Amino acid sequence: MFLKKLSLINYKNFDTNSFDFNPKINCLVGNNGVGKTNVLDAIYHLSFGKSYFNPVASQNIKHGEDFFVVDGLYEKGERDENIICSLKKGQKKIVKRNGKPYDKLSEHIGFIPLVIISPADRDLIIEGSDTRRKFMDGVISQSNKQYLQNLINYNKVLSQRNSLLKYFALNSTFDGDTLSIYNDQLHDLGTKIYAERKKFVEAFVPIFISRYNAISNQKEIVNISYKSQLHEKDFRSLLEESLARDKVLQYTSVGAHKDDLLFAIETYPIKKFGSQGQQKSFLIALKLAQFDIIKQLANITPILLLDDIFDKLDEERVAQIMSLVNHDDFGQLFISDTHVDRTEAIVKEIHQSYEIFKL
Repeated sequence: MFLKKLSLINYKNFDTNSFDFNPKINCLVGNNGVGKTNVLDAIYHLSFGKSYFNPVASQNIKHGEDFFVVDGLYEKGERDENIICSLKKGQKKIVKRNGKPYDKLSEHIGFIPLVIISPADRDLIIEGSDTRRKFMDGVISQSNKQYLQNLINYNKVLSQRNSLLKYFALNSTFDGDTLSIYNDQLHDLGTKIYAERKKFVEAFVPIFISRYNAISNQKEIVNISYKSQLHEKDFRSLLEESLARDKVLQYTSVGAHKDDLLFAIETYPIKKFGSQGQQKSFLIALKLAQFDIIKQLANITPILLLDDIFDKLDEERVAQIMSLVNHDDFGQLFISDTHVDRTEAIVKEIHQSYEIFKL
C-alpha cells in the first residue's frame, strides 16, 4: 500500500498544490514555516479524518478561505483507492472513499494504517495519562473495530453516569436503580477494554524494548508498564466502593478511563530522569513498535511519517534509525527536514528509491 498522489486545496498554508509520490521514500525539505509538516499532517488527515497537530478542524482551513480539501490516491491491494477529506466552515467534516461518504468516521479508521513520529510526541512523556491512553487506544483501534466501538460506547455511558451524579447533587436526590444500569454497562464495556489493553501491552513491550535497544546500542534499560485500577478488583466493585466519593466529586473517579502507561529508564520515570536524547530515542522506539504491531495485527504495512526527527539526535542514533528502516519490512516513508544536504546524505545510505521535494 502506498500514497501515489496528494492534492491540497486551502489546507493550512497551501492554496492549491499537488504531489506525485515515490512508492518508497519521499523527503520534504525547506526552511521552517514553508509547510513541510503541513503536508505530513494532510497525509495523516487522510488516515484518521483529523489533524495530528490541531484538534480544531476549522483552524486547518487556509486563512481567508471557507473550506479545505485533502485528496489522496492510494494503491492498495493492486487497486486504486481515492480518499477525500473536506471541511466547509459551519458544516460537518466529510470523509469519502471512492466517492462515497462514510456514515461514521470510525468505519474508516484502520483502512489506511499510518504511524507518525514527530517532535509533538514529547507530549506522551510530559503530559497526563489521557495522552498515553489515546496512544494505546489509537494503536489497538487501527486493527480492532470492536475495541473502537466499545471505547466509543464506554465514553458515552461514562458521560451519562457523570451527568446523573451532577443531577443527584443539584437536586439533593439519589436513584440507585438508574445508577446501577450505568454501572453494569461500564463494567461490561470497561472489562472488555481492560482485557484488550492488557493483551496489547504484553505484546507491545518486548517489541518496544527491542526497538529501543537497536536505536541506543543497548546503552540503557527501558520499560513500559500498564497501570490500571482493574488489576486489583473488578470494575463493578470499584464503582460500588467509590460511590460516596463519586457523589461528592460529581463524576466517576474509577475505571478504565483512569488507566495509564508508565515509561521508565533504568527503573526511573523517563520524564524526570531521561536526557533529551534518551527521551527522543524512547519516543522513536515507541512509534516504531507501534508500526510493528499494527503491521502484525492488520497484516498490512503502514505508511510511516518522520517529521523533523533528526534534530537533537547524535549521528550514531540517526544512523541506527536509518539502518532500521533500510529493510523491506518498511513500506512508504515520508521524511521532513530543514537541511537538504543532511537529508540527501541520509537517504543515499538507504538502498531504496527516493524523491526529494524542495518546498
